[in-house]
Amino acid sequence: MAEQRIVAIAGGVGGAKLAHGLQLALPNAGALSVIVNTADDFDLYGLRICPDLDTVMYTLAGLANPATGWGIEGDSFATLGMLARYSGEPWFQLGDRDFATHVHRTQQLRSGATLSEVTASMASALGIRAALIPMTDDRVATMIDTPDGRLDFQDYFVARRHGDRVLGVQFDGISLARPCESALRAIAEASAIIFCPSNPIVSLGPVLAVPGMRDAIERSSAPVVAVSPIVGGRALKGPADSMLDSLGHEVSAAGVAALYLGLLDGIVIDEADAALAEQIESSGMRVVVTRTVMQSYEDRAQLARETLGFAATLAATLPAP
Repeated sequence: MAEQRIVAIAGGVGGAKLAHGLQLALPNAGALSVIVNTADDFDLYGLRICPDLDTVMYTLAGLANPATGWGIEGDSFATLGMLARYSGEPWFQLGDRDFATHVHRTQQLRSGATLSEVTASMASALGIRAALIPMTDDRVATMIDTPDGRLDFQDYFVARRHGDRVLGVQFDGISLARPCESALRAIAEASAIIFCPSNPIVSLGPVLAVPGMRDAIERSSAPVVAVSPIVGGRALKGPADSMLDSLGHEVSAAGVAALYLGLLDGIVIDEADAALAEQIESSGMRVVVTRTVMQSYEDRAQLARETLGFAATLAATLPAP
């Protein structure tokens, strides 16, 4: 029997947690590929910073700060403290070991390496067996339209604490971007494709907007399953709920399912949303109801096992390629 090959599409803390759960649940962690949003990447202090890639990387490596979900556990902030003496209180928190990641990445990129090459090298150095893949090697930038004008994503999300009403979302550079070949190859070889519980607008939205990415998923014969990031009408972390609301989408697991209509074969929703199962299934999508809140490593692995089991059940009912 051929080994299953799993593709997870992720961004943010929730996506990183399920990706880690999949790594824990799979007999061979090398069978996992994680395609990660890069549209919130930006430059600061002359360094290229990739927040979603780093969050997933640190989480898969067992280094992530459990209190925040991002950054490195136990990191110090001496570098940031010295920078504050020169230029005032910093708006973006970077630990000393985190700085090393950005210094190395920037150095490698300036030497001519692609983002996917640098990411694969760093993940390997941290002992990660799963393939960590940026959605593209090209630069894409999420821009947020607000009543105060258009904002860079990190300005909206971090500096202004995602307090602005979101009127629109644009991905600058997306029309010229191309998916990483390793991402397309992973999708073509996948036994199952998992949309992690990430913000569907600004975490998974950019990945699916890269020209060719959505087509590759649609061509795949693998079952496509999402895990809803909305539980009981609220996002567990971040602005997904307020963003869905201001952009005119239903703030519920059903609203998330509607955004992915045409791509998904099934969706995993929380027990708090069990009453929505019939509504979602009326659209032709299968539903599994379970506990989706991940508070421990075992929670992550258990949700991953249930999601993989659901995908395997769906695979048995899909037409042969």
